[in-house]
Amino acid sequence: MSKVALFGAAGAIGQSLAAALRAQGRPYRVVGRSADSLRRAFGADPLAEIVAWDPQVPASVRAAAEGIDTLIYLVGVNYWQFELHPELMRKTLDGAIAAGVKRVVLIGTVYPYGRAQQNPVSEDHPRVPHTFKGRMRLAQEDLLMQAHAEGRIQATVLRLPDFYGPGVANSFLHRAALAAVNGGTADLIGPIDRPHEFVFVPDVGPVVMRLIDTPAAFGRIWHLAGAGVTSQRALVAEMERQSGRPMRLRIVGKPMLRLLGLFNPLLREMVEMHYLLTDPLILDDSALQRLLGPLPKTPYAEGIRQTLAAVDRSARLAPAAA
Repeated sequence: MSKVALFGAAGAIGQSLAAALRAQGRPYRVVGRSADSLRRAFGADPLAEIVAWDPQVPASVRAAAEGIDTLIYLVGVNYWQFELHPELMRKTLDGAIAAGVKRVVLIGTVYPYGRAQQNPVSEDHPRVPHTFKGRMRLAQEDLLMQAHAEGRIQATVLRLPDFYGPGVANSFLHRAALAAVNGGTADLIGPIDRPHEFVFVPDVGPVVMRLIDTPAAFGRIWHLAGAGVTSQRALVAEMERQSGRPMRLRIVGKPMLRLLGLFNPLLREMVEMHYLLTDPLILDDSALQRLLGPLPKTPYAEGIRQTLAAVDRSARLAPAAA
């Protein structure tokens, strides 16, 4: 069975992929900038090999890829440094090819599409990003798929919508989950009534494992959609129903994001992508279902239950840790 490496493993998707690999008893490598962070996240798993790298140093990239058959690319950058995405992809590809890696899977986003020209959006939708972040993600994808077209490596992209789930702190829904369990005000970026979709992070890993074991998956881009069309408002209402706790909502729109962005670089950069909250972009993953068969997806009510339970566990463990 081929060895898999998770490059940029420390985030929520990396945890989902590691759980799916553990479930199959597959050895895997986790690669990241901080060995200490990787040990905290994966050190208890005997199947996990921990490797620190510097993605800017070619020798470090190649060393991290040695002995790997399939590389799953999850490398993140600061939201205000998206110009690094193509550069890091180029360096990773060069190192991976030199090390003999056979396959690369990029976990991608909807940014390269720009505004949806129709919904739902299938993989043949024009990629015409009108934002800087979209153009950088498009350049990243093009580097990967060009390497596949040239026969240098087998490559594929799996696009995801926004995500949520246990321990996913960078979700639009995270602060609402905290408020549902602990009280206080739920901070949300609005509008919150527009159609939207979210993928439940624990659902991603099993799909990716099926994808990497399917030769026909390589050479094109795929979508994994959420569990249906919903809205932030609907999911907040579900949190209120399950917790029995009505929430106070503080909704920040685009003008306030601009103001807050004067003091917070993350919020400043979110202004550019705010269109995804006003102009729905819903993914069509029927092609992936034809390739892999049915894709089990956690219903939103169950996903919210697990998310709130994780927040509650963290709240109860915090005093003990202190």
